[in-house]
Amino acid sequence: QVQLVESGGGLVQAGGSLRLSCAASGKIFRLDVMAWYREAPGKQRELVAAVTSGGTSNYADIVMGRFTMSRDDAKNTLDLQMNNLKPEDTAVYYCNADVYNGRYSASYWGQGTQVSVSS
Repeated sequence: QVQLVESGGGLVQAGGSLRLSCAASGKIFRLDVMAWYREAPGKQRELVAAVTSGGTSNYADIVMGRFTMSRDDAKNTLDLQMNNLKPEDTAVYYCNADVYNGRYSASYWGQGTQVSVSS
């Protein structure tokens, strides 16, 4: 089994910064695509940013230039640096990873971490 654990959420004022971290553990032969999603109250879960094993990343337009993702395959971690936060960034943020365990690939989710931005 594979576990993803997020940390780093919290309450911040508009214009502030937070750094989220996601640590993957368990039976991991290879981490493929890793991503951050978020789900705001009353809205569907949406992709924030994703990065391939080759390092190619893409960001949602609404966070481009404000959020930066970094991946460390030696530590099996994925971080999300969030700057210039806005109230509309308030959501539960989830880490997602496609993991190959040597036999098959599967997608895993973390439990989520709350980010709240006050105006």
